[in-house]
Amino acid sequence: MEKTHPQLVAAMSRPEFYPGSPERVELLQTHISFIFIAGDLVYKIKKAVDFGFLDFTTLEKRRFYCGEELRLNRRLAPEVYLNVVEIVEKPDGRLAFGDSGKVVDYAVVMKKIPEERMLKRLLARGDLPPAAMERVAGKVEDFHRRAETGGTIDEVGGPETIRRNIEENFEQTRSFIGVTIPAYQYSFIQSRALDFLERREGLLRRRVENHRIRDCHGDLHLEHICLLDPEIVIFDCIEFNERFRYEDVAAEVAFLAMDLDFNGYPEYGKAFVEAYISLSGDEEIRRLLNFYKCYYAYVRGKVVGFKSQDAAVGREEREGARAAAGRYFELAYACAGRLERPALILLAGLMGTGKSVLARNLATPLGAEILQMDALRKELLNIPAEDHHFSEFGQGIYSEEVTRRTYEAALSRAEEILRDGRPVIIDASYKRRGERLKAKSLAEGLHADFFVVECLCPEEILEERLNRRLTEAGEASDGRWEIYMAQKSDFDPINELAPGEHLSVNTAGSPEACAHEILLKMRKAGEGPAQ
Repeated sequence: MEKTHPQLVAAMSRPEFYPGSPERVELLQTHISFIFIAGDLVYKIKKAVDFGFLDFTTLEKRRFYCGEELRLNRRLAPEVYLNVVEIVEKPDGRLAFGDSGKVVDYAVVMKKIPEERMLKRLLARGDLPPAAMERVAGKVEDFHRRAETGGTIDEVGGPETIRRNIEENFEQTRSFIGVTIPAYQYSFIQSRALDFLERREGLLRRRVENHRIRDCHGDLHLEHICLLDPEIVIFDCIEFNERFRYEDVAAEVAFLAMDLDFNGYPEYGKAFVEAYISLSGDEEIRRLLNFYKCYYAYVRGKVVGFKSQDAAVGREEREGARAAAGRYFELAYACAGRLERPALILLAGLMGTGKSVLARNLATPLGAEILQMDALRKELLNIPAEDHHFSEFGQGIYSEEVTRRTYEAALSRAEEILRDGRPVIIDASYKRRGERLKAKSLAEGLHADFFVVECLCPEEILEERLNRRLTEAGEASDGRWEIYMAQKSDFDPINELAPGEHLSVNTAGSPEACAHEILLKMRKAGEGPAQ
C-alpha cells in the first residue's frame, strides 16, 4: 500500500504551495478525498484507502482514477473540470506541483463553483420554487438520453450486479448494527431488498432489454448540483467503480428524490420525479422508486458511517457523521416499509387500544397521512379538539347520526389522498362491519391496497391508559372506562375480510415494536406476484 505522503496535507494547506499564493486555503474531507479550496480553484486528492468497492492504495490507481474523474465529469460539467496535475517531491524534500521530481500523488483541478448557487443552499434559503426542479429534471433526462448504453453497460447494470451491490452493503455495515442502525432495521431492510429482487426480476431484466441501463452519474445528490443562470452544473460523479455508475436511470432519479426527502424537501423530490417521468415517458420508474430510494439511503448511511470511523476527521465531525448515518438508515427503513401501491389503512379497535399511537408510528415509514376520527368529529361540529364532551354512550356528539356523517367525511378525505397517489390511515374504532366494507369498496374502486389493523390490548393496561388520557393536554378523545365497557359489547367482529386484509397487533408492547410488526405483516400481505 502506497500511503498518502506524510507531508502532503500540511504542504497543500499553505497558500504559498499554489500558483499566485491565494489568501487562504480551506481543507475539506470526505471518506475518500482531501479537497483543498485555494482561491478560485479546487484541488482534489484521493486518499490511499481500500473499502472493497474502491481501491486507491497505489499511486498508479490514483493516477488512473484521477483521469477517469476528469473524463467522466466533463460530460456534465466541462467548464469546471480543468486537468490533472502531478504532485512531486523535490530533491530538497519539498512538495510542489510540477513535472520534475519524484511523483508522490495526483490532483484533479477544478474551478470553484459558486457556493451560493448550490441546490442545497438555494433550498435552505427558500429561494427556489418546486417548479424549478423541472430544469434539473430536464438536465438529467437529457444526460441519460445521451449516455452510453448496451454491451458491457447492460451486462454490468443487470440484476446480478444490483444483488451484488446490495449484499455488499449489508456485509460492509454489519459492524454498524447497534451503532448507527438498530438490528431490527438492518434485518428488515435486508429482507425487503432481497425479496424485491426475487419478485421483480422480470421487471429488472426488461429494463436492461429496453436500454434503461446507462453510464450514469452514480452519486446524484443535492451537494453535487449547482443552479447557475441559465446553466445547471452537475459534478463529482462516481469514477472509481463502474458497477455503481452503470445503472438504471430509475436508480439515478430515486437517488436525488431520496436526498430531497432526507433534507426535508419531499415536495421538491416529487416535482423532480414527475417532471422526469413526463419528459422521458418512463412510467415504470414509479414501481422502482421506493426500492431504489431505500438502496441509496442505505448507501449514504454506509458512506457517512465510514466517515464517522475515519481517524483523520475531527471528533465533532465524526459525531455529526454518526448521527447523519443513523438518519439515513432511518430513511432507508421508511422506504423499505413503503407499499407498492397507495393504501387505505383502517386502525380499528376499541377505545384506548393504542390506535392513535400506532398510527403515528406507522405514518412515517409508510409515508401516510393520518385522519383521526375524534378530531374530525369535533372539527365538523366546530368544537375545539381539546374540549372534552362526556356524553353517554351513543349520545350527543357520539350519536349514530353524527358518527355516520363523520365516517362519510373521513372516506371523502381519504379518497382525495388516495387519488393523489398517497397512502392514508384512518384512526377510528370502525366497530360496524358496514363501515369497514364501505372503506374496502372505496379502496377497490381506486385500485388501492386495503388493510384493517385491529388493535388489541389487555384490559388492565387499557384502563390505565384511559384514565391517563383524560388529563393529557391536546388529547381529542373523550374515551373513558365506562364507555369502553359499553363499546365492547357493541363491536361487530371483524370476519368479513379476505385473508391478508385483517391484521391484528397487541399494543401492550412498545409503539416502535408494534409498528414494525404491522409493517412486516403488511409487506407480506401486500406483495404482488413475481414479475
